[in-house]
Amino acid sequence: MKHNTKILFKAIEDKTIVWFSANNEYVVVENETAAILEKRQSGISVKEIASEIAEKLKVPYKNAKEIILELENHFFKGKYSENVPHVKNAEGIKKPTSYGFVDYYSINEIVCKVSYLSAKERELIHPKFAHLMAEPSEKFHHEFEVFIENKKVYLFINQQFIDAWYHQEVHYFQGKFSMELIQKIHQKEEEEWLGVFHASAVSNGKKSIFFLGDSGNGKSTSLALLQANGFICLADDFVPVASENNEVYSFPAGISIKRNSLTTLLPFYPELQTATEYNFTNLNKIVRYLPPNNADFKTHLPCEKLIFIKYEKDSDLQVYSISKINAFQQLVPDSWLSPIKENVANFLDWFENLHCYQITYSDNEKMIGKVRELFE
Repeated sequence: MKHNTKILFKAIEDKTIVWFSANNEYVVVENETAAILEKRQSGISVKEIASEIAEKLKVPYKNAKEIILELENHFFKGKYSENVPHVKNAEGIKKPTSYGFVDYYSINEIVCKVSYLSAKERELIHPKFAHLMAEPSEKFHHEFEVFIENKKVYLFINQQFIDAWYHQEVHYFQGKFSMELIQKIHQKEEEEWLGVFHASAVSNGKKSIFFLGDSGNGKSTSLALLQANGFICLADDFVPVASENNEVYSFPAGISIKRNSLTTLLPFYPELQTATEYNFTNLNKIVRYLPPNNADFKTHLPCEKLIFIKYEKDSDLQVYSISKINAFQQLVPDSWLSPIKENVANFLDWFENLHCYQITYSDNEKMIGKVRELFE
């Protein structure tokens, strides 16, 4: 019997990446496992596949059948099976009659009015975009409303209810806010994006490179250093890639700078000394924000390289290629990826053609020089 769950397969290196439409999840499996799943998906019977495996591997038919049924139970009847989609319901929601803070942000020629019920809501969004503030105006293109009610953060855009999130889901709210913002900036709907990646994107004006790294590895510090040395910050922490051209699009958020990076960056950015400091207790970090040096947030450029970067005190400069499967398993968990089958296929093809590297460094000048080489 053919299964209803839509599946895509992509062989990369010595593994296969399998995408399940049910909950938009990617799993890396052995090629033999992928072959069994693909046959079951196409409607080939368990009996036929088991007979083939038993003969090929010289194992008892019963054992081969048990393996197939176990895989089927895990991938087709468990968490990867079709589920009921989340329904957004605005019924009973009462929007505030007034807001404590109303800010205007100008991005290219687009002005967004954002109303926050109180300073608590404002702190969730404003720090990253404070450098975009504009004078209040009756003329604006889009209106965002953010308020907390019954322990949930609510988001309305242009009078339309978008969704609501509990406190522990606040990072999903922030991601959705940013997603809606890039749609307005670049005039693209959600289905027109391949994905948004938890990374940084740096440009030399002709193409871009992805930078990734765990918190504390120096990703944002590296980005700020590169920006100070002639490169352009396309995006920090939230990197959108469009489906029509597989290109990285700019995002106007500030670069988050932690206290322990100030000594390194103050010679390049003396304004950080007096920049407002934000204490995000829920994220356990204290940061200041540095405006990106991008003068045109319409910019979009191709990306051919993905770099995992790590600052390590007293280490020699190390640069080496890493497996794409390893890179994929680090890239995907913190990213938003389109659930549309055509976009998924496009994403996997795009990723297959990326070159993946690891850079470990302690000397800033050597790191900058190596990045310059990688661009060339």
